[in-house]
Amino acid sequence: MTDVTVIGLGAMGTALAVALLKASQRVTVWNRTAARAAPLVQRGATAANDVRQAVAASPVIVVCVYDYKASRAVLEEAGDALAGKVLIEFSTGSPLDAREADRWAQNHGADYLDGALLATPSQIGRPDTPIFLSGSETAYRQAETALKAIGGGLMYRGGEPGAAAAWDIAALSSMFGMMFGFFHGVRVCEAEGLSVSAFGDMMGQISPVIGEMVRQQGKSIAADNFANPESSMAICAGSGTLFLRQAREAGISAEFPTFADGLFRRAMAAGLGEETLSSMVKVLRG
Repeated sequence: MTDVTVIGLGAMGTALAVALLKASQRVTVWNRTAARAAPLVQRGATAANDVRQAVAASPVIVVCVYDYKASRAVLEEAGDALAGKVLIEFSTGSPLDAREADRWAQNHGADYLDGALLATPSQIGRPDTPIFLSGSETAYRQAETALKAIGGGLMYRGGEPGAAAAWDIAALSSMFGMMFGFFHGVRVCEAEGLSVSAFGDMMGQISPVIGEMVRQQGKSIAADNFANPESSMAICAGSGTLFLRQAREAGISAEFPTFADGLFRRAMAAGLGEETLSSMVKVLRG
């Protein structure tokens, strides 16, 4: 018997297995392309011959494949070996996928924990690596030692299986929204002959201030309080107009400014000009 089994040895699955081995966990690995297990075996892992053997080898089973459909196809091969196991799903999917996976796991006698890794493979194993988890609290407690080896930033979000996936999608939406804005900022810098590297450094430097703004907006929405803004929607909408004008003057893509300006115009048309920027959520609620 080993402590943890890792099923799926792509870039992320391999990183998970390496982090577990570094934390002195005994690890069994399996991948449909068996050759991917060889480097991990050299580091001390045990390679299983098939899925059933991999599942039988450990009390905690970590699955990290392309999506939940692929995960289900693999785990079906384990048969009744899943009974009594802690099953942790790190494949990519939606809250509905997670709820369906939880029901499937329970029907096969497994205790289910859904997980979302807000990190790249190179960030796995760090003390600040954020990991969202939801589902069985018993499973979480049983697997906590192994999970801490994967990343120190564990965030257990309760017993509803879909919560981790929902938190992940919400966080990724925020991140990619910011990155799209950043990439447009890069084009502004390029058009004006400014250093893109210095721009990236500056954005990293001021990230705590941006984080504070995000927290304030979240509290405003949660309290349903959009009055007495320090910077009103009307003032912010002026920035959207400026983004669009600069893009046209510089001859760069106006896709991002057009999107932002469109939302600001809808907010102004809805009479939100003297409210806080966070009242934009009213536009998105329809």
